Amino acid sequence: MSIPPRYDPFSIEEKWYKYWEEKGLFAPREGERRFSITIPPPNITGSLHMGHALNYTLQDIITRYKRMRGFSALCLPGTDHAGIATQYVVERELAKQKKTRFDIGREAFVQLVWQWKEKYGDTIIKQFKRMGYSFDWSRLRFTLDEDYSRAVKTAFVRLYERGLIYKGLRMVNWCPRCQTSLSDLEVDSREEETTLYYIKYPVDTGAFFITVATTRPETMLGDVAIAVHPDDERYKDWIGRMFVLPFTGREIPLIADPSVDPNFGTGAVKITPAHDPNDFEIVMRHKDELKAKLGHSLEPENILKKYTIMNKQGKIVKVKYFEGLDRFVARERIVKELDKLAFLEKSEPYTTVIGHCYRCGTVLEPYLSEQWFLKMSELVKPAIKVLEEGEIRIIPEKYTDMLLDWLRNIKDWCISRQIWWGHQLPLYRCSSCNTYIASVEKLTQCPKCGKKVKQEEDVLDTWFSSALWPFATLGWPDDTEDLRKYYPTDILFTARDILYLWVGRMIIMGMEFMKDIPFEKVYVHPTVLTEEGKRMSKSLGTGIDPLELVEKYGADAVRFGLAVQSATGQDLRFSTNRIEMARAFCNKIWNATRFVLLNLAPDVKPLDLNKVENVFDRWILSKLHRTIVGVTKNLDSYDFDSASLAIYNFFWDDFCDWFIEISKRRINEEIVQSILLEVLDSSLRLLHPFMPFVTEELWQKLPISGESISIASWPEADKYPLDEEAEKRVAFFQEIVKEARSMRKMLGVGPRGKPELLLYYGNQERPLLEAEEKELIKSLCTLGDVKVIKEVPEDKKFLKSRVGDVELLLEVKKSEKLDEEIDRIKRELEKVEEELRKVEERLKDEGFLTHAPKHIKEKQEAIREELLQKKRSLEERLSLLSEAGE
Repeated sequence: MSIPPRYDPFSIEEKWYKYWEEKGLFAPREGERRFSITIPPPNITGSLHMGHALNYTLQDIITRYKRMRGFSALCLPGTDHAGIATQYVVERELAKQKKTRFDIGREAFVQLVWQWKEKYGDTIIKQFKRMGYSFDWSRLRFTLDEDYSRAVKTAFVRLYERGLIYKGLRMVNWCPRCQTSLSDLEVDSREEETTLYYIKYPVDTGAFFITVATTRPETMLGDVAIAVHPDDERYKDWIGRMFVLPFTGREIPLIADPSVDPNFGTGAVKITPAHDPNDFEIVMRHKDELKAKLGHSLEPENILKKYTIMNKQGKIVKVKYFEGLDRFVARERIVKELDKLAFLEKSEPYTTVIGHCYRCGTVLEPYLSEQWFLKMSELVKPAIKVLEEGEIRIIPEKYTDMLLDWLRNIKDWCISRQIWWGHQLPLYRCSSCNTYIASVEKLTQCPKCGKKVKQEEDVLDTWFSSALWPFATLGWPDDTEDLRKYYPTDILFTARDILYLWVGRMIIMGMEFMKDIPFEKVYVHPTVLTEEGKRMSKSLGTGIDPLELVEKYGADAVRFGLAVQSATGQDLRFSTNRIEMARAFCNKIWNATRFVLLNLAPDVKPLDLNKVENVFDRWILSKLHRTIVGVTKNLDSYDFDSASLAIYNFFWDDFCDWFIEISKRRINEEIVQSILLEVLDSSLRLLHPFMPFVTEELWQKLPISGESISIASWPEADKYPLDEEAEKRVAFFQEIVKEARSMRKMLGVGPRGKPELLLYYGNQERPLLEAEEKELIKSLCTLGDVKVIKEVPEDKKFLKSRVGDVELLLEVKKSEKLDEEIDRIKRELEKVEEELRKVEERLKDEGFLTHAPKHIKEKQEAIREELLQKKRSLEERLSLLSEAGE
């Protein structure tokens, strides 16, 4: 079968993906052993980034591998509705028309989001297919599809009926732009430069004042107290005194609480319970004392009513002079007025951590509001138990302790969000009965009194629906065949930043509703960083689009390049050099296959192992055995980099660089052709999970019957006998060839020169080279002859080297070429010494050592080591040639 001279990935990738889909090859095949993965559902707003590319590539590698091992392998895909993220995108589109969601109403807005989803929501699905992922698209799920919504409602209703869902007044993270609460895990915390203001609060008599330090002077309008540490000697005599709150004239007490840091600012802090979670906790601890001082209750409901001085849009309320101002504008105005009234003592730069909305980036506001919560204290116990007992294995293991620590200290989960896109809470309020009814089915009237009910407007946190993913995608709450067969799933691939948001919650929900773990293993893939170790980010200009790499190098090269960099437990410093290496490897595979096919007889016979006698034939089959064992073992243990390197080294080095070159002298022998075909076939199968497109294209051209390599059987190592004697003999042969080539180079022998290689064994009893091996060495090293000698001639000069106990000798003849080589080495040595001098000066420079980033210093150290090694090598060669040429 003909094969083009050049490898062109773009001419084959679309063709083969279409073929696989049309043949239904991604659906699970019949088999007693089953394997299943439910992929982490990407947001419908998303497009493929490097983290995605790594995660889903590793999942596809393992799925294709299991499929070839004969498993009934299911990799179930889907997408997440991504409540806040998707609503934000559509609201931005509305804003271009100078409208908000409130202008068009809930029903019209939700319909608009569905239209957006239909238009743009499958972008990442198309990108998955471009990468060659063999997901079962016939089972594609969406977290807002009808069946999935029923699963979410069922879960909610069961939890509600167990008394685990309640409504409470809590301090939440509030996004003034998205108009919703966020869980602590959804907060994007950033270290930022801000200002610390020192504000004077006069004592009630006006005789003196106390100075408090704050970064948020705009919230002082809601202060109820000032707090100091009980052991702070500066303020002991003042505790219990009343101080006047500037602008309002209200009197507030000085209280003592051990949570106050006496080293922060002046050691005195203002207490604003409606706008700071720590302040809220302090007030709850001192509410009786404060009630006595202020004359009214400080229960949460009263705090919300009386001391909330900012609305949900982040604007000041209840304080006439500042009312209606944006919080940051109000801050500037308040500081200005404080200064004018001599209440501002000073201000200074200050670095602190500020929470931002993880979607839109807006600075969050701690806000006291009514929300729906899920009680976690009982739900979490089975999850802790299965992790402690090792029923779920997390790779790397360090993440098990991290997850357990979070679970043991878990707080009740705020599951309500004040947005419109998502799963609306299946709760209905009957004002007549003054009660809530939870129902999977839509209600219009109260089942008790028959009067009209109103559904809660909040939607569920996106992570609530995502927590049901491993079983809801398989048909729960129905008892489906898929659920019985594929749950629990075998492994979850995930990023470490959603270990708590998603992984822990899936374990909790799996144990609650299925009474079983959701997955047996969790593989936390490396975080993809830039080559310099920086976070990849489009906004920071450090992001790399994997689809651009696919357009340049092809999907197979990107997949293999990612796998070979994926060391377990380490961050991945992404380098396009590895993608280029993988592209070169694709070319190597293509050219090797082309060579084999061009030289196969039309009636080439299957390999008969009984006819394998030649040492090189035995050697390549033995090496194939070891490679199959290595790739299989590493894939079974999810060591993707080791697995990919094992097949890379075998195919490039052993098969192409050695066996194919050696076989050219015997290419017409039937056994050689059978071995070439056998090794090529097995190699393509081993490579297929990593490089599906090129391996399918080439495998289809082999004289082998089969519908697709993707469902061909995985190679069996035991088919090929191990032969340690052949491996040792060929290893000796290879070292002779490598050393002879190096010696030729050191002597500067031209391409037409054919020196004689002498081998001196001394008294060592080593197997002598066979005539075939000598001829191969002559051919591979361009030598005139290869001779074994009993003693070293003393009347000639030789360049000497060793392979084990065997001495290699090449005669040195005085020539212009030898002199030219010596001069060339001297010039190169001078250049290296000058470069080394500059690097060492840089590494001694105090300014460089103090200010240069760590990765730059490490790079310079590596350059110095490389130059030192090069210098030693050149000096050694110069010494040898100078001595030989005398």
